[in-house]
Amino acid sequence: MEEKQLLLENRTAIVTGASRGIGRGIAKKFASEGAKVAINYNKSSGDANSLLKEIETGGGTAILVKGDVSQSDDVRRVVQDTMGAWGRIDILVNNAGIHYSVDIFQHTEKMWDETIDTNLKGTYLCSKEVAPIMLNQKKGKIINISSNSGMYHPSAMRFAEYVASKAGVNGLTKALALRLGPYVTVNAICPGAIATEMNAYRDPEAIKALIAETPLKRVGTVADVANAALF
Repeated sequence: MEEKQLLLENRTAIVTGASRGIGRGIAKKFASEGAKVAINYNKSSGDANSLLKEIETGGGTAILVKGDVSQSDDVRRVVQDTMGAWGRIDILVNNAGIHYSVDIFQHTEKMWDETIDTNLKGTYLCSKEVAPIMLNQKKGKIINISSNSGMYHPSAMRFAEYVASKAGVNGLTKALALRLGPYVTVNAICPGAIATEMNAYRDPEAIKALIAETPLKRVGTVADVANAALF
């Protein structure tokens, strides 16, 4: 019987915010396809350790790299630890993100700063740190997990800080793609509502409204996004 070819064999990847949700799904998918995965997390050490064990039990290779993506010193350490382990970085998935589910009039300046710092500044810092490595390799891929709310998604428009952060990620993606090509490709995945912990707050009526705005008439799954990232 012919052995299955692994799509990411001998590749290394950093997945930020990998302990839960979409990031966890992408890390598992990449590991199952042969990639060595640096699991970035900030606070969820228990979830990160369980993911590490899950990947290793399945025969994959991974390390834990703790760090806050909104802090340049942390980002530098995450990249250095990954390079120290494997000597190269082929893929960066900028997935770490936060979302406060409150209306703009209930929103605070602190919430705004935290959202922009994590979702947009974090994507910028991580990309800027790995870009010289990838350019030196003359090969690399940066995948930004954005959101369709960064383009236009009626139900999300009331979450002004999240919309602004993801619109910024989409603009940053285009700027990086032009600057880093042709050796490094930069793309954004813009999911709609995905069944994750981040969306657990939504009530049934909100879910119905989201489904009505979605062409496939269903909430997306982590696997949907992970498969897109693998592509």
